[in-house]
Amino acid sequence: MKIISFLLYPIALLYGMINFLRNKCYDWGILRKTSFNFPVISVGNLSMGGSGKTPHVEYLVRLLKNTFKLATLSRGYGRNTRGFLIASSKSHSKEIGDEPVQFKQKFPDLLVAVDERRVHGIRQLKNKHPEIEVVVLDDAFQHRALKPGLNILLTDFHNLYPEDYPFPTGQLREFRNGSKRADIIVVTKTPSILSPITVRRIQDLIKPKPHQKLYFSYIKYGPITLMPGSKAPEVPDKYNTVLMFAGIANIYPLEEHVRGLTNHLEILQFNDHHNYSSKDLEKIREKFETIYTRNKIIITTEKDAMRLSLPEVPEFISDLPIYYIPIEIKLHRDYRKDFNDQIINYVTENSSNSRIHSKPD
Repeated sequence: MKIISFLLYPIALLYGMINFLRNKCYDWGILRKTSFNFPVISVGNLSMGGSGKTPHVEYLVRLLKNTFKLATLSRGYGRNTRGFLIASSKSHSKEIGDEPVQFKQKFPDLLVAVDERRVHGIRQLKNKHPEIEVVVLDDAFQHRALKPGLNILLTDFHNLYPEDYPFPTGQLREFRNGSKRADIIVVTKTPSILSPITVRRIQDLIKPKPHQKLYFSYIKYGPITLMPGSKAPEVPDKYNTVLMFAGIANIYPLEEHVRGLTNHLEILQFNDHHNYSSKDLEKIREKFETIYTRNKIIITTEKDAMRLSLPEVPEFISDLPIYYIPIEIKLHRDYRKDFNDQIINYVTENSSNSRIHSKPD
């Protein structure tokens, strides 16, 4: 594997250099950036995916929704539509993408929108809903045409960007020095108990700039929840074996959690943002039926549950005991208040003069 990575390194350098030159064109003003005079918060990463953007956006929604008029804007990855759309309670993943569906189901009163052109999307949001005070962007760190007021960069505890390389040698979308654009860096998926020695090691590795704040978060798992459309019991009293399937970038945190819930775990892994076909569902069924025990269930991720919540899907799975495990992000106690204060102070200081207006930077 190391030999293959070494052989691919020239391609990784070329890939990184192309993105470096693109970034410089924005830095030097050759390509135009647009900023807004109301709070716009971007949540993103340097890697190809799997650092926990969606639950961190949800954390911001919980933090702000009771005080400010809030909207989220995503690209809508994996959808069959294009352009600007506002989610409704009936929207599904093929229409707006799995993350926006998840936002809308968790926060029914939240204004959820998608647009692959973020600047256009924000303008549309403000034109249609001028009362909006804050826009939270999901996965927009590389969307340089927009300059957010607050840039949050996530990095996985198990794959920190200072130790990674550009694609295809590694998983980075650009060179590591792109991290300097961040105002906040959050190390995600850390252990729930974090030692001072580990914190110092990561601080020395990341070396945050004077303008940057470094925080640490971890995953909190919710109770096993019945998949919509399934006719199985709400929560089985007993199960010895779990079949877990997932179409996300990194399954290891959920895998570790589920291993603690069962005696035996079987895994089916699909590509990130996988759109499930009837063939995939039959594969899941066949795998489940080959497990020779009566005390067995199927568990998937919350995102995958959103992708399976389609009108044509329930008939394939209604007789299967499919459950998902919701997750939340928690900031470690030593960092929680400072993080919350930084977010709330930024929004408070920049939302008083919110107008339908944008300006080239």
